[in-house]
Amino acid sequence: MITAVDTSVLLDVFGADPTFGLGSRRLLYSCLNEGQLIACEVVWAEVASFFPSPDAAQDAMDRLGVAYSPLELKTALVASRVWRTYRGRGGQHKRVVADFLIGAHAISQAERLVTRDRGFYRTYFSRLRVLDPSKV
Repeated sequence: MITAVDTSVLLDVFGADPTFGLGSRRLLYSCLNEGQLIACEVVWAEVASFFPSPDAAQDAMDRLGVAYSPLELKTALVASRVWRTYRGRGGQHKRVVADFLIGAHAISQAERLVTRDRGFYRTYFSRLRVLDPSKV
């Protein structure tokens, strides 16, 4: 089982978030026991910005067991299609393309996504299996 991980969940763990940290950590370890954890370059870049150096970020991701999984071309094209749908429905810039890339990565290159942002992903990636650590 391949599980993609969203930025917010990783920051819950790395930042020891008092509200979501423990639940996020438990869900990630559960998913890791069932297979592989992956994150696309968007997530890696967002997470790494919270560390003092790229090496520190990579070390933390490695210790947690999160593998780097770059977007494939077909994945980027899925994201563009869904972004176009969002904009066609009147979506403003409340959502950035990065969110669509993360969702497309999960639906195209994984079997599920761990995120606390269920509503957005359920609306625009309805076939995606979403796991929310705040609901477990």
